[in-house]
Amino acid sequence: MPKIPGINHLDAVRALEKAGFAIVRQGKHVVMSNGLRILTIPRHNPINAFTLGGIVRDAGLTPEQFRELL
Repeated sequence: MPKIPGINHLDAVRALEKAGFAIVRQGKHVVMSNGLRILTIPRHNPINAFTLGGIVRDAGLTPEQFRELL
């Protein structure tokens, strides 16, 4: 079972903004960057738990750190 449950894409974007990421552009996906890393978040509700786990890993966060940002 994944360590992070599927959540609403808006909650994921808010949590990543707290981690220092900013929205670069939006369309069917939200593209965010912190200057070093680029993340693509799909606008699905909820985001699949495995997809979200990959996004968190790509952001350089642990599941526990991401949960604290929610």
